[in-house]
Formats: sequence, structure tokens, C-alpha cells
Amino acid sequence: MSHTAEHNEHAGGGTKEVIRITVILTVLTIIELLIGFWMIDIPLTSEGLRLALKGTIVILMMAKAFYIVAYFMHLKHEMKNLIMTIVVPLALFIWFIIAFLYDGNSFKNLRNTYDPYFKEQSTIKVEKKAHGTTEKHETPKDGKKASH
Repeated sequence: MSHTAEHNEHAGGGTKEVIRITVILTVLTIIELLIGFWMIDIPLTSEGLRLALKGTIVILMMAKAFYIVAYFMHLKHEMKNLIMTIVVPLALFIWFIIAFLYDGNSFKNLRNTYDPYFKEQSTIKVEKKAHGTTEKHETPKDGKKASH
């Protein structure tokens, strides 16, 4: 075994490792698709099961993201400090997204609860005009038509 081949195996650049990770990603993707197609047939009344399946898909997606970042972006073989400079801002970014979505949902719920005008406006049914009708022009109280 030459020095170059030995170095490639330790550096993680081996073909076997790439094939293994590709097979893992393919299997995870197939499982996600099967769960997704299975979710289509589940009735809407079993919301708990649908939520659990969605959570399972998210976990599988995170596992795929880990494999892609670790192996194909070569972060598995980097120093810990470099990994932390990528992971910590990513975690903060994900936390910001979750916080903003939670805050927006809270604002929407409070607006619907405490603003009677907003609730009234959101429940008014507007009548559709019949096609081809003309608008009526009102005359002023003094009986004279306004000149244009």
C-alpha cells in the first residue's frame, strides 16, 4: 500500500466512504418519500398521527443535512473551531426563524381576539354585483343634479 492511498483513507476521501454515504442518503430519501405518500392516504381526522409523521420526516431531513455537511462539505475532518464557526450561527439562524414564526402567530391570535373591528371586517360577506348592472347615482337633497 502506498503512502498516498493510506493518506486518502485517513483524510476521508475514499471511494468506499462516498458510496456508503450516497447509499445512506438514498435510503433516507426513499423512506421520506414512502412516509409522505403514506400520509396522503391518512384521513384528516387523525391529526396526531399526521403530526408524528411530519416530525419523523423533519428528523430524517436533519440526518440527511448532517451527512451532506459532514461528508460532502468535508466538515467531519475539520478542526472543532471551524465547525463551531459554522454550527453556532446556523443554530442562531434556526432559532430566529422559530422565534419570528411564534411571535407572528401570537400577534395574529391576539389581533383576532382583541380587535373587534378586525374580527367584524373579516366576517362580513360581500355581495357580488350581477354582471351588466349599472350603478345608481344619487341626487343631492335640493333635487338638482350636479354638473360635471
